[in-house]
Amino acid sequence: MSEDATGASAEAAFDALGDPVRRRIMELLGGGERPAGAVAEALGTLFAGRGGISQPAVSQHLKVLREAGLVTVRAEGTRRFYGVDADGLALVQLWLERFADGFAGPLDALETELARGKRERRLAERPHERRRRGAA
Repeated sequence: MSEDATGASAEAAFDALGDPVRRRIMELLGGGERPAGAVAEALGTLFAGRGGISQPAVSQHLKVLREAGLVTVRAEGTRRFYGVDADGLALVQLWLERFADGFAGPLDALETELARGKRERRLAERPHERRRRGAA
């Protein structure tokens, strides 16, 4: 799997994103940089039905995401602000792009078949159009 200059790999990123709490953290950080306490508070509310999530647990999840190259951390006094690491996401996207072209052909073929079916239904509903075209 591909690796960037910091040693972060797409494999590590996918391993980190395998956890639903970490995926939710990424969604939260997608809205912009947040202090660790705000992340913990938001997750506590989201997972309240499951017994909540502790600040130390959130810190551990943030550490895993940081080590996987998916989030950055910035210190401001005693507070730590976390944000999405665009380079880490680019690495994941690059890995996923290998599969994108594999869908293009089948999707184009599906689009053609749908258009063909639509045309055939339209002609079946209006037989006089078929006669005009055949006569032309």
